[in-house]
Amino acid sequence: MHHFSVLPADHANDVPNKKLFTLVLALIFSSTLASLELNQTLLDFIDKRFGKEAVSRLLQWEKIANFDSKLPAEKKLTLVNRFFNRAKFVSDYEHWGKEDYWASPVELLATNAGDCEDYSIAKYFTLKEMGFPVEKLKITYVKAIELNQAHMVLAYYPENGGEPLILDNLINEIRPASQRKDLIPVYSFNAEGLWISKLRAQEGKRLGTPDKLKHWQDMLTRHGKIIKD
Repeated sequence: MHHFSVLPADHANDVPNKKLFTLVLALIFSSTLASLELNQTLLDFIDKRFGKEAVSRLLQWEKIANFDSKLPAEKKLTLVNRFFNRAKFVSDYEHWGKEDYWASPVELLATNAGDCEDYSIAKYFTLKEMGFPVEKLKITYVKAIELNQAHMVLAYYPENGGEPLILDNLINEIRPASQRKDLIPVYSFNAEGLWISKLRAQEGKRLGTPDKLKHWQDMLTRHGKIIKD
Protein backbone atom coordinates (compact mmCIF):
# COMPACT_ATOMS: atom_id res chain seq x y z
CA MET A 1 0.00 0.00 0.00
CA HIS A 2 0.99 3.62 -0.39
CA HIS A 3 2.61 5.04 2.73
CA PHE A 4 1.27 8.48 3.56
CA SER A 5 3.17 9.02 6.81
CA VAL A 6 5.42 7.37 9.36
CA LEU A 7 5.07 7.38 13.14
CA PRO A 8 7.88 8.80 15.27
CA ALA A 9 10.44 6.18 16.24
CA ASP A 10 9.24 5.96 19.84
CA HIS A 11 5.77 4.93 18.68
CA ALA A 12 6.93 2.69 15.84
CA ASN A 13 8.86 0.59 18.35
CA ASP A 14 5.77 -0.04 20.50
CA VAL A 15 5.20 -3.72 19.83
CA PRO A 16 1.43 -4.18 20.48
CA ASN A 17 1.69 -7.33 22.57
CA LYS A 18 3.56 -5.60 25.39
CA LYS A 19 2.00 -6.75 28.65
CA LEU A 20 1.04 -3.35 30.04
CA PHE A 21 -0.66 -2.16 26.86
CA THR A 22 -2.57 -5.41 26.56
CA LEU A 23 -3.72 -5.31 30.18
CA VAL A 24 -5.00 -1.77 29.90
CA LEU A 25 -6.81 -2.51 26.66
CA ALA A 26 -8.68 -5.22 28.52
CA LEU A 27 -10.17 -2.50 30.74
CA ILE A 28 -11.71 -0.45 27.94
CA PHE A 29 -15.38 -1.04 28.66
CA SER A 30 -16.97 -0.45 32.04
CA SER A 31 -20.64 -0.20 31.15
CA THR A 32 -23.28 -2.27 29.40
CA LEU A 33 -23.00 -3.36 25.78
CA ALA A 34 -25.61 -0.71 24.93
CA SER A 35 -23.12 2.12 25.38
CA LEU A 36 -19.43 2.80 25.20
CA GLU A 37 -17.75 4.11 28.32
CA LEU A 38 -13.99 4.50 28.61
CA ASN A 39 -12.75 4.08 32.16
CA GLN A 40 -10.29 6.41 33.84
CA THR A 41 -7.59 3.77 34.13
CA LEU A 42 -7.40 3.51 30.37
CA LEU A 43 -7.51 7.27 29.85
CA ASP A 44 -4.73 7.84 32.40
CA PHE A 45 -2.55 5.27 30.69
CA ILE A 46 -3.17 6.75 27.24
CA ASP A 47 -2.41 10.24 28.56
CA LYS A 48 0.89 9.12 30.04
CA ARG A 49 1.98 7.04 27.06
CA PHE A 50 0.55 8.92 24.07
CA GLY A 51 -0.44 12.37 25.34
CA LYS A 52 -3.51 14.53 25.74
CA GLU A 53 -4.35 14.60 22.03
CA ALA A 54 -4.74 10.83 22.11
CA VAL A 55 -7.05 11.12 25.11
CA SER A 56 -9.05 13.75 23.25
CA ARG A 57 -9.49 11.39 20.28
CA LEU A 58 -10.71 8.62 22.58
CA LEU A 59 -13.20 10.93 24.27
CA GLN A 60 -14.47 12.07 20.87
CA TRP A 61 -14.93 8.41 19.96
CA GLU A 62 -16.89 7.80 23.16
CA LYS A 63 -19.12 10.76 22.38
CA ILE A 64 -19.75 9.65 18.81
CA ALA A 65 -20.51 6.07 19.83
CA ASN A 66 -23.15 7.33 22.26
CA PHE A 67 -24.83 9.82 19.93
CA ASP A 68 -28.59 10.18 20.08
CA SER A 69 -30.16 7.06 18.58
CA LYS A 70 -32.64 9.30 16.72
CA LEU A 71 -29.88 10.68 14.51
CA PRO A 72 -30.50 9.45 10.92
CA ALA A 73 -28.44 6.44 9.89
CA GLU A 74 -26.90 8.33 6.97
CA LYS A 75 -25.51 11.00 9.29
CA LYS A 76 -24.12 8.39 11.68
CA LEU A 77 -22.36 6.62 8.82
CA THR A 78 -20.83 9.85 7.53
CA LEU A 79 -19.75 10.94 11.00
CA VAL A 80 -18.03 7.65 11.76
CA ASN A 81 -16.42 7.34 8.34
CA ARG A 82 -14.91 10.82 8.43
CA PHE A 83 -13.84 10.56 12.07
CA PHE A 84 -11.65 7.51 11.57
CA ASN A 85 -10.42 8.60 8.14
CA ARG A 86 -8.61 11.48 9.86
CA ALA A 87 -6.04 9.02 11.23
CA LYS A 88 -2.79 8.81 9.27
CA PHE A 89 -2.23 5.86 6.96
CA VAL A 90 0.84 3.86 8.02
CA SER A 91 1.79 0.35 6.96
CA ASP A 92 1.74 -2.39 9.59
CA TYR A 93 5.47 -2.93 9.26
CA GLU A 94 6.27 0.74 9.86
CA HIS A 95 3.69 1.06 12.61
CA TRP A 96 3.95 -2.19 14.54
CA GLY A 97 7.00 -3.94 13.12
CA LYS A 98 4.82 -6.71 11.69
CA GLU A 99 3.77 -7.55 8.15
CA ASP A 100 0.09 -7.90 9.02
CA TYR A 101 -1.44 -6.62 12.24
CA TRP A 102 -5.11 -5.79 12.85
CA ALA A 103 -5.29 -3.01 15.43
CA SER A 104 -8.15 -2.45 17.84
CA PRO A 105 -10.00 0.90 17.74
CA VAL A 106 -8.13 2.05 20.85
CA GLU A 107 -4.76 1.27 19.28
CA LEU A 108 -5.75 3.15 16.13
CA LEU A 109 -6.88 6.22 18.07
CA ALA A 110 -4.06 6.16 20.62
CA THR A 111 -1.40 6.20 17.90
CA ASN A 112 -3.54 8.20 15.42
CA ALA A 113 -2.44 5.88 12.63
CA GLY A 114 -3.35 2.61 10.98
CA ASP A 115 -4.06 0.90 7.70
CA CYS A 116 -7.21 -0.14 5.85
CA GLU A 117 -8.01 -3.07 8.16
CA ASP A 118 -7.76 -0.83 11.21
CA TYR A 119 -10.10 1.81 9.76
CA SER A 120 -12.68 -0.82 8.79
CA ILE A 121 -12.56 -2.58 12.17
CA ALA A 122 -12.91 0.69 14.09
CA LYS A 123 -15.91 1.75 11.99
CA TYR A 124 -17.52 -1.66 12.47
CA PHE A 125 -17.26 -1.58 16.27
CA THR A 126 -18.39 2.03 16.50
CA LEU A 127 -21.48 1.56 14.34
CA LYS A 128 -22.31 -1.55 16.33
CA GLU A 129 -22.14 0.50 19.53
CA MET A 130 -24.40 3.08 17.88
CA GLY A 131 -27.10 0.45 17.43
CA PHE A 132 -26.50 -0.82 13.91
CA PRO A 133 -27.35 -4.55 13.68
CA VAL A 134 -24.29 -6.74 13.21
CA GLU A 135 -25.94 -8.57 10.31
CA LYS A 136 -26.01 -5.29 8.36
CA LEU A 137 -22.28 -4.68 8.80
CA LYS A 138 -19.58 -6.66 7.00
CA ILE A 139 -15.88 -6.01 6.99
CA THR A 140 -15.03 -6.70 3.36
CA TYR A 141 -11.72 -7.72 1.85
CA VAL A 142 -11.37 -6.44 -1.71
CA LYS A 143 -8.84 -5.83 -4.43
CA ALA A 144 -8.35 -2.12 -5.16
CA ILE A 145 -7.91 -2.10 -8.93
CA GLU A 146 -6.27 1.31 -9.29
CA LEU A 147 -3.78 0.55 -6.52
CA ASN A 148 -3.39 -3.07 -7.69
CA GLN A 149 -3.33 -4.33 -4.13
CA ALA A 150 -5.40 -5.88 -1.37
CA HIS A 151 -7.64 -3.50 0.51
CA MET A 152 -10.36 -3.60 3.17
CA VAL A 153 -13.59 -1.61 3.55
CA LEU A 154 -16.73 -1.73 5.65
CA ALA A 155 -19.99 -2.55 3.87
CA TYR A 156 -23.33 -1.47 5.36
CA TYR A 157 -26.53 -3.09 4.06
CA PRO A 158 -29.56 -0.82 4.63
CA GLU A 159 -31.90 -3.61 3.46
CA ASN A 160 -31.58 -7.36 3.62
CA GLY A 161 -30.36 -8.68 0.29
CA GLY A 162 -29.92 -5.13 -1.01
CA GLU A 163 -26.96 -3.16 -2.24
CA PRO A 164 -24.51 -2.09 0.45
CA LEU A 165 -22.97 1.30 1.07
CA ILE A 166 -19.16 1.31 1.23
CA LEU A 167 -17.21 3.06 3.98
CA ASP A 168 -13.63 3.43 2.78
CA ASN A 169 -10.53 5.22 4.03
CA LEU A 170 -9.52 6.05 0.45
CA ILE A 171 -12.43 8.50 0.08
CA ASN A 172 -14.69 10.26 2.59
CA GLU A 173 -17.79 9.96 0.41
CA ILE A 174 -19.92 6.91 1.16
CA ARG A 175 -21.06 5.39 -2.13
CA PRO A 176 -23.22 2.41 -3.12
CA ALA A 177 -21.18 -0.62 -4.13
CA SER A 178 -22.35 -0.26 -7.74
CA GLN A 179 -20.45 3.06 -7.88
CA ARG A 180 -17.22 1.49 -6.65
CA LYS A 181 -16.08 -0.19 -9.84
CA ASP A 182 -12.54 0.18 -8.54
CA LEU A 183 -13.13 -2.54 -5.94
CA ILE A 184 -13.35 -6.29 -6.55
CA PRO A 185 -14.83 -8.21 -3.60
CA VAL A 186 -13.06 -11.28 -2.24
CA TYR A 187 -14.57 -12.17 1.13
CA SER A 188 -16.41 -10.53 4.00
CA PHE A 189 -17.00 -11.22 7.68
CA ASN A 190 -18.49 -9.97 10.92
CA ALA A 191 -19.00 -11.39 14.39
CA GLU A 192 -21.53 -13.88 13.01
CA GLY A 193 -19.90 -15.38 9.95
CA LEU A 194 -17.46 -15.48 7.06
CA TRP A 195 -18.62 -15.31 3.43
CA ILE A 196 -17.34 -15.30 -0.11
CA SER A 197 -18.17 -11.67 -0.72
CA LYS A 198 -20.57 -9.95 -3.07
CA LEU A 199 -20.54 -6.19 -2.79
CA ARG A 200 -23.86 -5.76 -4.60
CA ALA A 201 -25.89 -8.29 -2.65
CA GLN A 202 -25.83 -9.39 0.95
CA GLU A 203 -26.03 -13.08 0.15
CA GLY A 204 -22.81 -14.93 -0.49
CA LYS A 205 -21.50 -18.43 0.03
CA ARG A 206 -20.97 -18.90 3.74
CA LEU A 207 -17.55 -20.27 4.57
CA GLY A 208 -18.09 -20.66 8.31
CA THR A 209 -17.39 -18.48 11.30
CA PRO A 210 -14.82 -15.70 11.74
CA ASP A 211 -12.92 -18.05 14.07
CA LYS A 212 -10.97 -18.95 10.93
CA LEU A 213 -9.44 -15.47 10.88
CA LYS A 214 -6.51 -15.48 13.29
CA HIS A 215 -5.87 -11.73 13.04
CA TRP A 216 -9.53 -11.05 13.86
CA GLN A 217 -9.43 -13.29 16.92
CA ASP A 218 -6.15 -11.75 18.12
CA MET A 219 -7.64 -8.27 17.76
CA LEU A 220 -10.77 -9.25 19.71
CA THR A 221 -8.60 -10.47 22.57
CA ARG A 222 -6.80 -7.15 22.69
CA HIS A 223 -9.99 -5.22 22.27
CA GLY A 224 -11.13 -6.70 25.55
CA LYS A 225 -14.77 -6.92 24.57
CA ILE A 226 -16.84 -10.09 24.18
CA ILE A 227 -18.85 -9.96 20.98
CA LYS A 228 -22.41 -10.98 21.62
CA ASP A 229 -25.50 -11.21 19.42
